[in-house]
Amino acid sequence: MVFVVDGEEGVGSVREIRQDRAELLIYIENAGDFVVPLAAIKDVHSDKVILDFDRLDLRVRDALRHARDSEDPHYEAPPSNETLETE
Repeated sequence: MVFVVDGEEGVGSVREIRQDRAELLIYIENAGDFVVPLAAIKDVHSDKVILDFDRLDLRVRDALRHARDSEDPHYEAPPSNETLETE
C-alpha cells in the first residue's frame, strides 16, 4: 500500500518497482497510474510505502489530494447479522 502519512488511510498501491530506473509505478485511487522516483519515498516498512509529499511532482500531488473524492461521506456499513464467537 501507498501512504502520504503513516498511520492514515492508504491512497493507492505499488504496481511495479523499476530498480533499473530508480522509480515506482503506483496506482492512486481515483486517478490512475503514476511514476514516482525513489527519491520521493520517505520510508518503507510493514508492507507500506510512505511518500514524501514535498518531493512529488504537481500532478501526483493533485491526484493524492483527490484520492478520496469518490467516497460517499454519508455511507454507513450495514449492521451484521453474524455474532462473533468467543473462546
